[in-house]
Amino acid sequence: MMHIEKIKVSEWIESVTELATHSLGGFFNGVSSSGEWIIEKLSSVLLSINPFIFIIVLTFLSFYINRKNKKWGFGVFVFLGLNFVYNQDLWPEFMSTLSLILVSSFFAIVLGIPLGILTGKKEIAQTIIKPILDFMQTMPAFVYLIPAVAFFGIGVVPGMVSSIIFSLPPTVRFTSLGLRQIPKEIDEAAISFGATSLQKLFKVELPLARNTIMAGVNQTVMLSLSMVVIASMIGAPGLGRNVVSALQRASVGPGFVAGLSIVVLAIIMDRFTQSFNSNN
Repeated sequence: MMHIEKIKVSEWIESVTELATHSLGGFFNGVSSSGEWIIEKLSSVLLSINPFIFIIVLTFLSFYINRKNKKWGFGVFVFLGLNFVYNQDLWPEFMSTLSLILVSSFFAIVLGIPLGILTGKKEIAQTIIKPILDFMQTMPAFVYLIPAVAFFGIGVVPGMVSSIIFSLPPTVRFTSLGLRQIPKEIDEAAISFGATSLQKLFKVELPLARNTIMAGVNQTVMLSLSMVVIASMIGAPGLGRNVVSALQRASVGPGFVAGLSIVVLAIIMDRFTQSFNSNN
């Protein structure tokens, strides 16, 4: 029988990773330092705000975004939920988690919308990027931590990078979907009125696709939040670290309280991102 030599993919990946860390070590260190500085500065700014002022302002905004449908329950929830977090002495961890989510979501959205526009307009881009997005969405979240730690070490930055990669696909997919759902008659009308490609994109297509794009942004924020506990396993600060610590010690009470605080943050961010949708 003919002997077929086995291809050891794991060894090949190890070699590529080692080569990348040696060749691009300066780049990874720069990204790590920049990411750490951004998150630390944002966290410091948020912590410098008096908690009571923060709670009152966010409660007021909650009532404001629901002024049309007169549903005041969300405002009451924000007030009680944030006071619960503060009362349990989890305010610093809450702000650290919020900083990580905001930065991760920002970069995921900034990368995702242009990629979504590209896939929505170019069939070849759709053909290339769609399988990559499928791969990113089906890969277990824990697997993202391995290369992140290999390239950036332990800390907040690998958690941020993992969150960006994990939460990127929805923005790309929904942006592409929103653009592809626009009737061709509208595109033809814009062209007939002399609109350039950029004018058509920014003044016609993106406004029409806004609701769909914002649905993708909402999902991106939620997926970023879902990485909080997982990222804490590699040193990311915040509420996730409390959950991991409680899990290691089998401390039900502290773990449950930290989990409830994450739920409060998740509901608040979900409702606020949904408020940008013009359907609300």
